[in-house]
Amino acid sequence: MSFKEKINRENLPAHIAIIMDGNGRWAKGIGKLRIFGHQNGVSAVREAMEGCVDIGVKYLTLYAFSSENWSRPKFEVQALMELLVNTLAKETETFIANGIRLNTIGNIADLPSNCQAKLEDTKTLTKDNTACVLTLALSYGSRSEIVEATRSIAKQVADGRLNPADINEQTISDNLYTSGIPDPDLMIRTGGEQRISNYLLYQMAYTEFCFLDKMWPEFKREDLFEAIYNYQQRERRFGKTSEQL
Repeated sequence: MSFKEKINRENLPAHIAIIMDGNGRWAKGIGKLRIFGHQNGVSAVREAMEGCVDIGVKYLTLYAFSSENWSRPKFEVQALMELLVNTLAKETETFIANGIRLNTIGNIADLPSNCQAKLEDTKTLTKDNTACVLTLALSYGSRSEIVEATRSIAKQVADGRLNPADINEQTISDNLYTSGIPDPDLMIRTGGEQRISNYLLYQMAYTEFCFLDKMWPEFKREDLFEAIYNYQQRERRFGKTSEQL
């Protein structure tokens, strides 16, 4: 029996976040340039997207380019930006066919103008899709996101629109990039590393983690289904005891 067949459709994670790690190492391992790994990672993105739609997961967030990634060699950054534009152009039909709506989080203004334009075009073309929301985290860093949220809340207080006594966890959530998106239930990281790398720090307070040794270009939808099945075997207590659930 496949993992897809074992999954309980009544207990799906609403939101899966993925750190797509290992593209460069995978390419180097077969004697290729790092960008070759990123190019081959596109098929894994398609596997994850279509797998989420197939099983019924409503939100998928991919860590596509971190704020720290700008420090990589200029050639690699330029190649990644070109790959982003080309991939969006090629995958728009996939988004539409699968009912996927594109969303972005991060400092999108940092991206080259052609990337920003293509992102906006794709978001407009997919805005009415309802099967799954695909969020790309681009030029994203969770600490800077929290700083921006804090500034926004402080301005609301300064303008008299918000009483400091009324600030709560929901206030913070409402001012994050991910406002309106449920917190991730499951985070998957490929590449063998076991850290979260400044990714959705506030949002992942109670997220279940799944770390895979395989590199991102090797990721298939059956890996997604296995991660969901293993997630369903865990007891999520949120601070309570087993007896209280």
